[in-house]
Amino acid sequence: MPSTQSISPVDLSTASEVFYNLSVEELVDHALLSDNAVQASNGALVCRSGKYTGRTPKDKYTVREPGSEANIWWGNNSAMEPGTFAHLREKARDYAAGKRLYVVDTFGGADPEHRIAVRFIVERPYHALFIKQLLIRPTAEELANFQPEWTVANMCRLYAEPEVDQTRSEAVIALNFAEKQVLIMGTEYAGEMKKSVFTIMNYLLPLKGVMSMHCSANIGQAGDTALFFGLSGTGKTTLSADPDRFLIGDDEHGWTDHGVFNVEGGCYAKCIKLSKEGEPQIWDAIRFGSVLENVVLKDGNVPDYDDATLTENTRAAYPIEYIEGARIPSIGGHPKNIFFLTCDATGTLPPISKLTPEQAMLHFLNGYTAKVAGTEAGVTEPTLTFSTCFGAPFLPLRPHAYATLLGEKIKKHGSQVWLINTGWTGGPYGIGSRMKLAYTRAMIQAALEGKLSSVEFESDPIFGLAIPTSCPGAPAEILNPRNTWANPVEYDEAAKNLNARFVENSANIEQAIGEA
Repeated sequence: MPSTQSISPVDLSTASEVFYNLSVEELVDHALLSDNAVQASNGALVCRSGKYTGRTPKDKYTVREPGSEANIWWGNNSAMEPGTFAHLREKARDYAAGKRLYVVDTFGGADPEHRIAVRFIVERPYHALFIKQLLIRPTAEELANFQPEWTVANMCRLYAEPEVDQTRSEAVIALNFAEKQVLIMGTEYAGEMKKSVFTIMNYLLPLKGVMSMHCSANIGQAGDTALFFGLSGTGKTTLSADPDRFLIGDDEHGWTDHGVFNVEGGCYAKCIKLSKEGEPQIWDAIRFGSVLENVVLKDGNVPDYDDATLTENTRAAYPIEYIEGARIPSIGGHPKNIFFLTCDATGTLPPISKLTPEQAMLHFLNGYTAKVAGTEAGVTEPTLTFSTCFGAPFLPLRPHAYATLLGEKIKKHGSQVWLINTGWTGGPYGIGSRMKLAYTRAMIQAALEGKLSSVEFESDPIFGLAIPTSCPGAPAEILNPRNTWANPVEYDEAAKNLNARFVENSANIEQAIGEA
């Protein structure tokens, strides 16, 4: 499709050198020679993202323009005037002149009917390798005829001046739906690039009746698809990487009238405390062609996944085919089971509970979890948050646009929704302990295999959740969180406090929906 852009965000003719769609091997060589990267013992490229080791949502802007203005949820999105964007674009064009630049052409969307062609122009070779591996890689024939619909210019070492540029800080992520452009400045965190594409898809897809989702997805031997919704750090990537199931994708998906498709062509896994025993598929995926971001090395060049010196948000980026048994193309049928993942820092939610359709909509709109240390700039310990639709930072449209689509699809296809607490048990953060991954996996497996359909459920009196009284592979005593606390009265108080926060946030969501 021909580009509709009038002014390129970067004038490539003024660059000193431009490298188009280099191979993985070439990008690795460039990063080793000129980007302070090193090669780990497992073959992965180890890079650092500087000051920003997580996303900075407060520095994300949407350009206010007539074509999209009425659709945008301005209560959730910071507005930027077109003149400010044009000024920043000129600043980026001036900065890029004389620089070595890398161009990477990609697709967003495994379903050809709903994909977009996105060109990235970046200054760091590590960023070029990252986005090449994270999004969908065009074939040689597709590259020969590639016409970008969107362009993302990542001038990461160009710092904004708030007093001059009308920004909040030196970092800027600005989306312009009219010009089909994204400008990234002042932050070297690679994750901003992939999330910019997700934000674009979160705008485009629902307007076509396609549900866009911040979730991972896999598919079983019998063809049953499962979705795992959740914010970063709740377990989307870990729990969907199941050796007994085929991975569709680990973070971003669309749900059409035909089924589910991955927006991306790679995975971006948190790897703090990664072990071969706990997460064998992710461990084995980290090899030549993968990017390790902000991971500390020991004994020369051996990754130390337990070292959080630089950040808790250490990451591994790799193409989805590095996961054994990944589904290629990344498409599946309608989901039979949907899991809402919450990292509950209060330790009051059960590790698994079955939701009615009405409860599913309530929990989807609330999107309760704790932000895990490092996933956003400034977050150093688990922080209670409500993130609408389990992805508020990436939602351009009002909540009802996503909630209505999800509700319709759950009803039409009979999907069972489960709430999974991957956070704390036996007490809040600092007192209790994090839920064991092995138990969470066992509970999800039981749900997937239908083994919970024959067990008894009890109703929690505070949250009204249906809690199984037994579950294969998990101790019965951990299923009801009240039983895991040393003082049940303290549990009741903490649970009532969290429920009050749910009620308060639900009122805020109703107000946001009312704006429509």
